[in-house]
Amino acid sequence: MDIEVNGATIELSEAGWIMNLDEWTEDVAVKIAADIEGIDELTEEHWDLINLSREAFYENNQVSEPRKFMKLMKAKFGKDRSTNKYIFSLFPKGGLIKSANKIGGLPRPKGCS
Repeated sequence: MDIEVNGATIELSEAGWIMNLDEWTEDVAVKIAADIEGIDELTEEHWDLINLSREAFYENNQVSEPRKFMKLMKAKFGKDRSTNKYIFSLFPKGGLIKSANKIGGLPRPKGCS
């Protein structure tokens, strides 16, 4: 599967995961959010989680496990913004693991479709 962003063709897996992490841009994220995940607008709250997941990935060379990511969220955003309910309110199709990481241009975690 491919998407077109600013005149460039970006290759995605059948499930919508970016194949070349270096091709990720915020415009690619917006396109994946709209076309694959059904999120018409990425708000500041969406970007907070996307950026935090990307920071964690590049610091640890792996996608964060949900429990570990919740601790990061709590430290950065406080208790109210560090729950699964909050994450799924922003990314209803797949929460952190399937949606936020996919939109953030991160690799598909093991065991995730």
